[in-house]
Amino acid sequence: MSHPNFQSEIRELNVAYLMLAQKMLRCDRETAMFRLGIGKALADFLEDLSAARLVKMADSPVLIPRFRFEDEQLARLMAGEGRDETASTLHAAIIAANRLTEEAA
Repeated sequence: MSHPNFQSEIRELNVAYLMLAQKMLRCDRETAMFRLGIGKALADFLEDLSAARLVKMADSPVLIPRFRFEDEQLARLMAGEGRDETASTLHAAIIAANRLTEEAA
């Protein structure tokens, strides 16, 4: 049985993620840094990345975007599970923001 390596899918996702990150950073830097979960140095690097270097970086066999949490409860809340879907999503955003603040400290 053969195992797919998913390299073309990973590359496509990496390109889309990096392009979105650049667009977000150029539009509203502070909000983008929060949403992407990155600091100033990485934001500077990504914002200044040329198209050729972006493609080279995206060609890595490593998936660049990653989950910023290892918490099943948070994932369930983000997916809208709970008594009230809107409240669950808001609750998840508050928990995620708090965890980012704790990690930065």
